[in-house]
Amino acid sequence: MSNNPIYRADHVGSFLRPDYLIQARIQFNKKEISEQDLKEIENKAISELVTKQKAAGLNVITDGEFRRSWWHLDFMWGLNGVEKADLKEGYKFQGVESRPETARLTGKISGENHPFIEHYRFLQQFIENGIVARITIPAPAQFLKELYRPENKVTTQAIYPLQSDLVNDIAKAYQTFIDEIYAIGCRNIQLDDCTWGMMVDSRYNNAGVAHSDQEHTHQCNCHGSENTTVISKSLHELAELFVEINNAAIAKAPQDLILTTHVCRGNYRSTWAASGGYQPIASYLFGRENVRAYYLEFDTERAGDFSPLTEVSGDKQVVLGLISSKIGELEDEQTVINRIKEASQFLPLERLCLSTQCGFASTEEGNALTEEQQWAKIALVNKIAKIVWGTN
Repeated sequence: MSNNPIYRADHVGSFLRPDYLIQARIQFNKKEISEQDLKEIENKAISELVTKQKAAGLNVITDGEFRRSWWHLDFMWGLNGVEKADLKEGYKFQGVESRPETARLTGKISGENHPFIEHYRFLQQFIENGIVARITIPAPAQFLKELYRPENKVTTQAIYPLQSDLVNDIAKAYQTFIDEIYAIGCRNIQLDDCTWGMMVDSRYNNAGVAHSDQEHTHQCNCHGSENTTVISKSLHELAELFVEINNAAIAKAPQDLILTTHVCRGNYRSTWAASGGYQPIASYLFGRENVRAYYLEFDTERAGDFSPLTEVSGDKQVVLGLISSKIGELEDEQTVINRIKEASQFLPLERLCLSTQCGFASTEEGNALTEEQQWAKIALVNKIAKIVWGTN
């Protein structure tokens, strides 16, 4: 299996934080415990989590994102030239709003000496025969989108008047991070990318990166034109930009480094942000992004049908996110099996796998289910994978 990106039974990476870890982070933020105290508690929680992942029969382990507050912002904050900043409003989900935090530029971006290198180094000790240690990070397109949030846009454009320069520096920063984490032994990286899941919803499809009609004065050559600082607000040109930056960031990655990507439509305290099938962006994401596999949300009708899977190019694989990480109720086994068979009409069964639709805790707050329910979901993924493919 070492040459394949994923296993038949897989997961997206984040897990519910134990209560004592949640309390420790609160204490740390109140300056009641030291950074070293928090680190030791995180180490304990991650060690216990890895034991549970192995006991659950998973071949891929992660640190559960236990050292993070967010699935994406913590990575961005770890890049040089980026700071943590507060906003007036958070991200908007169905019926709820997240904490108002963002990543904002302070200068030119670079990727050396990222704190996630040491995070992965701790996880490495748990690798054994048949067990792969994966790290999850936000995709470059996700970072670009964050820098063009309305509250960040002025700062971003002051530091990077030319968008092509910003794209180049983001790609280089990711290349540096990939080189450094590869050097210590990492061979499996998952790029989490909500940009695609948001673009298919007409409410969000310019993703904040495109300019309004009033601002739009020129069309950017997304391959490096120096003549303009703006891009078209067309969904297709935005998709072109996102696939370009994602591919540029991984273009120099070693051949034996498994690079995959996860796409969903928002995951915060069991809520969601967007709706829409993959078809509008399938030719870009599935046809042209140079990853080895896609972890795709498919647990509700909000993700559309399976027909866009015909756009998955080459021998790339798709991990069907048919088991919801948002709710505690367990899916019907036969219904999930039937949906896998349905998906196999568009992509051969041997190129399909199964997982939860997203992580169980994309932020430290976690989703509205218990730890017992979380592991029951993982057990169901394993059980169905063995029924369908004869192995996990």
